[in-house]
Amino acid sequence: MDQTFINWVIAGAGATLGWIMRIIWTEIKLVQKNQREIESNISDNYVRKDDYRVDIAEIKGMLGRIFDRLENKADK
Repeated sequence: MDQTFINWVIAGAGATLGWIMRIIWTEIKLVQKNQREIESNISDNYVRKDDYRVDIAEIKGMLGRIFDRLENKADK
């Protein structure tokens, strides 16, 4: 084989690998940007744990009162 041909093959493989790595790098940067946006907006989209616990406790209290009324009904 001619040395020039081997050099062209290696250069082509290097260029292809570089192109693939550039695509992967841009996708990683895009994912990191999206992750930062999600992290900054997470408090707007999701309920915090302590708020959730307060709401669930309120619902459980209401259900307890409903069940107590049902248990105390005279026409059982």
